[in-house]
Amino acid sequence: MLNGFALLLVFQLVGEFLSRVLHLPIPGPVIGMMLLFAALVIRGGVPKGLRLAGEGLLAYLALLFVPAGVGLMAHLRLIGQDGLAILVALLVSTVLTLAVTGWLLQVLQRRRRHDG
Repeated sequence: MLNGFALLLVFQLVGEFLSRVLHLPIPGPVIGMMLLFAALVIRGGVPKGLRLAGEGLLAYLALLFVPAGVGLMAHLRLIGQDGLAILVALLVSTVLTLAVTGWLLQVLQRRRRHDG
């Protein structure tokens, strides 16, 4: 499990490094997450230590939203000024996410039927 946490931190560090050195507009942890995903796809699976670390973090996922919730409450007036734009962005992104997820599920189910 400690190896899994170390692996997560290494990928985040690499992402932060690339984001700062290349002056990318993408946050370092997002780049690190994309690199980790690519590494796991290339490897063909998730190592046991990383799986245990991920499951441990997921168990306490609700606690990770506390700072974001506090930020929302602290800047509620500022958020209210752009409320319509935020609402439209949330609705459009939700619809797009559902559409892409449904399409991907159908593609994967067809592939599974074709292979098996």
